[in-house]
Amino acid sequence: MATNDRLAKLDQRLARVEDELAIQRLLASYGPLADAGLGPQTAALWTEDGAYDPGGVARAEGRDALIRIYHGERHQGLVRRGSMHMTAPAQVSIHGDHAEAVGYSMLALNAGEQFTLLRASINHWTLARTPDGWRIVERTNRVLDGSPEAHDLLSRADR
Repeated sequence: MATNDRLAKLDQRLARVEDELAIQRLLASYGPLADAGLGPQTAALWTEDGAYDPGGVARAEGRDALIRIYHGERHQGLVRRGSMHMTAPAQVSIHGDHAEAVGYSMLALNAGEQFTLLRASINHWTLARTPDGWRIVERTNRVLDGSPEAHDLLSRADR
């Protein structure tokens, strides 16, 4: 294999690794931003018209709707008590300027000397490369309750 071909393949591999790292960092930044109560910064992880379907409550579409979630009393009440939104490393599939990720998340709440797990979920993210880097186009989140909806999201890790 010619040197130029090897370098081109190496550049492609490096770009893919950099993309996956950028996506993992984006998803990992969600929890600290949400738990700090930073609505605009949390919403900025999404595209302008991005959507969040948390299951069990209304779907949010667009950054203004996302900001309302994070500034809402339900979310701010969790923040005041000491919440931990944790996103586990996700399986990422990159397709050019679009990507999908599947992975777990947990929501725990401070209960004095310990934390109580409030929610364990599976997530499916669709993402897009934007001028500002990778952003979430849509996040679908379902509680791990054995439901067909949760199993559908779990099965997407096999794609």
